[in-house]
Amino acid sequence: MSAASPLFLWLPAIAVSAHILEEFVWPGGFAEWYRWYRPARASSVTTRFLVIVNALLVALALLPPQLGATPRGFAFWLVVAAIGAANALFHLWATASRRAYSPGVVTGTLLYLPLAVVGVRELVATGAVAWGTALQAVAFAIGFHVWAAWNHKRRAMAQAPADETLQPPGR
Repeated sequence: MSAASPLFLWLPAIAVSAHILEEFVWPGGFAEWYRWYRPARASSVTTRFLVIVNALLVALALLPPQLGATPRGFAFWLVVAAIGAANALFHLWATASRRAYSPGVVTGTLLYLPLAVVGVRELVATGAVAWGTALQAVAFAIGFHVWAAWNHKRRAMAQAPADETLQPPGR
């Protein structure tokens, strides 16, 4: 499928929708799974938080079809694909390290990773975007996931009850 195809612009939104369905509808259970996977950050995973984060991702994924086959539309396409690929790597790592299914690993592996690889190749090969744009999208996705992990830790610590185990040593 070429980047000029209208369907191409919708691929990130389709992948995001399928991924959200896997995480929260069928088979679902992502919130509970994440609380089990990272118990120290469990208090950070609220319904409100998950709704906001996923609504923002859906809105971002809807930008490429709205912007069309333009440099800006393709740049946002790459950002969504790169965020998806980084998320897929998280799910693969979590599944392998805990030896338990992570809701989202199937769509992450089968949709997000190929979408990013094929999309970058197609967009760069056709000249729709420069390598620099693709690298910026990857850098943004990595930065976003590093920030998200830090933010989960920060939110969980802010919500943790004050007790002696959370005090600095020697106090």
